[in-house]
Amino acid sequence: MKKIFYQDTDFEQQLENLYHRPSYPPEIEEPVKNILQGVHERGNAALSEYAKKFDNAELTPEQFLVDEEEIKKASRKVDADCRSAVKAALKNVMYFAEQRIPQPWSCSPRPGVIVGERFEPMERIGVYVPGGTAPLVSTVIHTAGIAKAAGVKEIIAVTPPGPDGEVHPAVLYAMRQAGVTEVYRLGGVYGIAALAYGTETIKKVEKIVGPGNAYVTAAKKLVYGEVAIDMVAGPSEIMIIADEKCTPEFIAADILSQAEHGSGLEQAVLLSTDKDLMDKVEAEVYAQKKLLNRQETVDKVISKGVFLIHVEDMDAAADIAGKYAPEHLEIQCAKAGNVAKKVKAAGAVFIGQWTPEPIGDFCAGPSHVLPTAGSARFFSGLTVEGFFRRMSIVNYHKSALKKEVDTAVKFAEMEGLDAHGRSASIRFNSEN
Repeated sequence: MKKIFYQDTDFEQQLENLYHRPSYPPEIEEPVKNILQGVHERGNAALSEYAKKFDNAELTPEQFLVDEEEIKKASRKVDADCRSAVKAALKNVMYFAEQRIPQPWSCSPRPGVIVGERFEPMERIGVYVPGGTAPLVSTVIHTAGIAKAAGVKEIIAVTPPGPDGEVHPAVLYAMRQAGVTEVYRLGGVYGIAALAYGTETIKKVEKIVGPGNAYVTAAKKLVYGEVAIDMVAGPSEIMIIADEKCTPEFIAADILSQAEHGSGLEQAVLLSTDKDLMDKVEAEVYAQKKLLNRQETVDKVISKGVFLIHVEDMDAAADIAGKYAPEHLEIQCAKAGNVAKKVKAAGAVFIGQWTPEPIGDFCAGPSHVLPTAGSARFFSGLTVEGFFRRMSIVNYHKSALKKEVDTAVKFAEMEGLDAHGRSASIRFNSEN
């Protein structure tokens, strides 16, 4: 855990080091490329090989697909409370998504001209559901549930199998509730490759969404163009803005909620105007850490990825937050809503001490698939619009084209594209 004070002579440089953090270590791209190429060239045979190598699962191509009977059997293992939690979260997430479904529109900006937009849901999308260090049941809801709200017909899920080839029952139950139409027990880079390229038995998708570890992130980046992706997102991170009136126990718990994610590359940053609060939070982190299961992972993050930063005032905190552009930003200080308005970039903003980040991870409504590593400056979190194709609509009457044909011809001349100009002008040769 590192403390940084705004009186430090190298304060700005230390902040710059925080701002520039990679989504994943660049050296992993080469092995990721090799796996992608293997699936692209060898299809199912490569998937079986990689399932054995990376997930210690013996799978034949006939076993990739989780059949309906297995899903039903697994669903029966999920207790009533878990079922209720899944349904409640799905209801909230789909409700939020439904408020944002894009609607067609048109207008007539000039006589004889109609322009507008039309939206159609994608037909086949892929969702990646992490399952290596924890079965992320919530990710099913925050990806497939939104695609279902958009009206996507084919929702394809891939998730890592256990050594016995099984998928966690709660994950399968959530998939069924969220409208997943095909489930494949394929994980990591080779699962992404199956979605992007397809194989002898798996049809490729149009877009891949969902979080994952550094290797999954690199794979998504490398298949971009072959398919669409939601974003390039790295290890989870949280930033918290707090003043002297905030509760250190709450802040420490929120820091640890991200530190336990699994890669050891996560970050948690506290911005505070109060040095005493920083000391109390530090003590609380170490005290609460003893109560957690994932000690080794948490220790890595505490030693390398937790930063307690003393700032001059809340304006400075908002400025730093916008430049850091965190995946999750909690604002627990006085007049938190006013401070939130000053922040220029973040994946999701959680306002007030009664809005802990995990409520967004699970059931608040907006998707928990969010940009990390500062990419919130140019990426936004997953929304229902991301599952639609947008088509521009242009409709000209003859009289309207006649008024604007000279403009089109002149642009064609400037760009040296005479066929373009002729395409417009030929319609008025001898008044066709």
